[in-house]
Amino acid sequence: MKQKVLLSLVLYLLLGISAWAQTRAVSGRVTGAGDGAGLPGVTVLERGTTNGTSTDAGGNFTLNVQEGASLIFSSIGFVSQTLPVTGGTINVRLQTNETLLNEAVVVGYGTQAKRDLTGSVTQLSSKDVENVPTVSFEQAIQGRTPGVQINQGSGKLGQGVTIRVRGSSSITASNQPLYVIDGIPVTSQDVGLASSEPLNPLADLNPNDIESITILKDAAASAIYGSRASNGVILVTTKKGRQGESKVNVGYYVGTSRATRIREFLNRDQYKEFFGEAITNASLIPGSAINAEYGPNDGSDPDYLARAFSDFGGIDYNSNLDTKWNELAFRKGKVSQYDANISGGDAKTRFYISGNYSDQTGIIIGNQYRRGSLRTNFDHNVSDKLKVGLNLSLVRSVNDRVPDDNAFTNPIQMNALPPLQAAYDPTDPTGFNRGTLYENALVSLNTGTNRSGNYRSIGTATLSFQPIKNLTLRSELGGDFLSLREELYYSRLSNDGAPDGYGYSNQVQAVNYTTNNTATWAQTIGEDHTFDVLAGFTFQRYDQSQSAVEGRGFPSDQFRRLASAARFTSGSGSSGTGYSFLSLLSRVNYAFANRYLFSASIRGDQSSRFGREERWGVFPAASAGWVISEESFLQENSVVSFLKLRASYGLTGNAEIGNFDSRTLYSGSQYGSEPGIVPGVVLGNDQLTWENTAQADLGLEFGFANDRITGEVDVYQKNTTDLLLNDQLPFTGGYQVITRNLGKLRNRGVEFSLNTRNIDNAFKWTTNFNITFNRNEVSDLNGQILTTGSRNLSNVREGEPIGVFWGIEYAGVDPANGDALYYTADGSKTNQPGDAERRKLGDPNPDFTGGLTNTFAFKGFEVSLLNQFTYGNDVYNTAGFFQSVNGDYFDNQTVDQLKRWQKPGDVTNVPQARFLEGNGGRASSRWIQDGSFFRFKNLTVAYNLPKEWAGKARLSNARIYVTGQNLLTITNYDGYDPEVNSSFNGLPNYLVGHDFYTPPLAKTWLVGVNLGF
Repeated sequence: MKQKVLLSLVLYLLLGISAWAQTRAVSGRVTGAGDGAGLPGVTVLERGTTNGTSTDAGGNFTLNVQEGASLIFSSIGFVSQTLPVTGGTINVRLQTNETLLNEAVVVGYGTQAKRDLTGSVTQLSSKDVENVPTVSFEQAIQGRTPGVQINQGSGKLGQGVTIRVRGSSSITASNQPLYVIDGIPVTSQDVGLASSEPLNPLADLNPNDIESITILKDAAASAIYGSRASNGVILVTTKKGRQGESKVNVGYYVGTSRATRIREFLNRDQYKEFFGEAITNASLIPGSAINAEYGPNDGSDPDYLARAFSDFGGIDYNSNLDTKWNELAFRKGKVSQYDANISGGDAKTRFYISGNYSDQTGIIIGNQYRRGSLRTNFDHNVSDKLKVGLNLSLVRSVNDRVPDDNAFTNPIQMNALPPLQAAYDPTDPTGFNRGTLYENALVSLNTGTNRSGNYRSIGTATLSFQPIKNLTLRSELGGDFLSLREELYYSRLSNDGAPDGYGYSNQVQAVNYTTNNTATWAQTIGEDHTFDVLAGFTFQRYDQSQSAVEGRGFPSDQFRRLASAARFTSGSGSSGTGYSFLSLLSRVNYAFANRYLFSASIRGDQSSRFGREERWGVFPAASAGWVISEESFLQENSVVSFLKLRASYGLTGNAEIGNFDSRTLYSGSQYGSEPGIVPGVVLGNDQLTWENTAQADLGLEFGFANDRITGEVDVYQKNTTDLLLNDQLPFTGGYQVITRNLGKLRNRGVEFSLNTRNIDNAFKWTTNFNITFNRNEVSDLNGQILTTGSRNLSNVREGEPIGVFWGIEYAGVDPANGDALYYTADGSKTNQPGDAERRKLGDPNPDFTGGLTNTFAFKGFEVSLLNQFTYGNDVYNTAGFFQSVNGDYFDNQTVDQLKRWQKPGDVTNVPQARFLEGNGGRASSRWIQDGSFFRFKNLTVAYNLPKEWAGKARLSNARIYVTGQNLLTITNYDGYDPEVNSSFNGLPNYLVGHDFYTPPLAKTWLVGVNLGF
């Protein structure tokens, strides 16, 4: 009996195993519905399992599946299909889906299908940022993102980039968005001290490693990040391997760059004539400096002008030199990049490994940026329920910087030097002329060091477990490790380093680590109810330590390290700072009948930056969407292919202030040899709490003519309250500043994007257009007015936009005598600046910004042209104070100053030249100009070799291309570049639209090749 039972069990098990193991091979081909060509890289997945593969270069696939299986065919840009396996062959034709409605869009702590989104989100793909000659990825997406204004600010390599998502939401707290890479918030603020102009830490990310960039703009999309989301959130997802395929890709490009513009200044003869006239005019004014020194220049003394040039400026009036200082600041730049990656995997393990080296020699002398990076992304299915992953990058970057805009050693400031003075002197130890009017920047740039180098690693380890069907538990542990070293050395032969050399060294260690722990339940109940519920908690901690020291007394310029200094003149020793966030979060997404969409989220944040009584903040949001095109009355409509209405409202916060602004700090000091304690300059505030932004958004997404025309329209309003404002205190109290929750700010605007497939056959032409209108207004400031110094014009005032230009208005020139005139309160004109009325002069915020992209393709050829435009913003050229001031001092002048007033009856806008007399030299609207521009941002012409040709060389694909960047800028602004903002002052956010010897962007041409194996 026992033997029969045992035999029965064995037979039962064998039959069961046999039945379970019965599989069949399925093969087929996947083609595109448009031209019938095979589609490579299409994912073919057995539904309900991790068993899958990808199509080859011809669209073919083979896969072993269980009996009764169904296959899911999916690829970006095509509508996914699910088909049952009824035979040994399945051929599929995928329909194109230009709107990517079924594309998985990365959102906070997860993904959603685009059609199911109820928030305002923009997603860009890898093709938008790959192989673009920029240092960081943000520069590559300019003009492509509605609602996002990106300003490079300068042509200096590695310089900080300004990004505003739907306007500025704060006055003295940060306005930069939160950056999240592979789920982990990263360090995006400059941690250096060697310069008042910020570096861009995001330049450490290799753009070619990016799979997608998602920008969360409204509260519904971003409130899941709570206190960090008022300025928008930018999610960066890096590339991963795909199962069923192994790829090796290599790329290389090389090119050259030039300044987009070089300004014209007076040559030798013009300079002598102009300043000779200015000196003569001033000499005729009783009491003037020239008149007091030499009396009037009546022509009787042939050496009059020579003596004045020599005594007041050390300039040889009779020099035959004609030095083009304006050109010496620039050179032909070079760009090159090497890139290689390998990716692949199977149903169990996927991997992506890449290496990159980029080398850019800037258009400004002395400026060079190099970056080398390695990345490995790894995913493994331990079982059907347990998955692990690791993303890890290692970066080394070195930036040879140039001095701040405000420094005399800034190469652009050589514009001020007279053409009568030589740049070089072979008898000088440096080889350069050190006897110029101001410091010759060539000396410092060629004999000193200004280098910033860092090592950085960003990594994320993930674990995902599915204990029961539809429930996923996920843990992420991420770290961002940054080690920055800054080295400065000024030669003993330079002004800053005389007489025995100056050195500075700063070492920064920044560790930013985060853990995210979430539970997600996703289930469809019946046919009409789909739920996606998320709950979790996160913790982030940032610690920074740094040591800085400076010294003098170096034995020679060959010894540049601080160890060689004879004396240490200053140093911060070892200092540290840090912050932490603890957060709880939850989100519920619900869809009914595939057309009624609802979402709600809430997040609670606790921050160490705020007062002990106000550290917690709660940030809720809710949104709804209606997919109108799913209604029965539009089902048979041949015009409207997709139509969705969505609305959202929510609250987000801003905590980007100093780490200890809520506290009164003390530091150690000494008096002689006695130690002591001294208070800081900031008075603590236990009531300090979050800056809050409430945002409402109404959006419409549409598609017409089978999605040949698609787009989105959004209308929004952001109201910021409890502004984190640095409030000035009376100096008599010993403290200078207290940070308070004070004031209100409003942004309102409209975004519009349009995508069209104009021609869609063998010849293809697509167009992408976006435009954004934003209006910013400070609605309450408790009666305060914030200014930025006598030379700058940016103000913050109630009822005006942030950074409004405020001062005296220039009224031109008196035709009778050449005096500069200004407007008074009653509308009359005066030549006394002190009697002029202070009024609104301009607005640095644009009326609208946008971009236009046209792409053409035909038989392997591709042409893509991106245009970027900005309209309605004003730019204040602060450098005009010196270089366009009709000869007030010996600084060389722009050629437009030759139009100066010379005799009664002259009608001009340039006052009479009067040396040292300040005729028109007060900060005013005289140097405010329209900063609108239309730029041919990027042009790429490429050729993709036919698959048959590539195959003969054992390649899966081959692409050669030529790219031009910043090719042409149409503008009325006569400075170097209208896309400018000088940041040398280290002044707050509201100093915008100022140009002070700020270098232009680079015009770049490059040729490149991409090969796939």
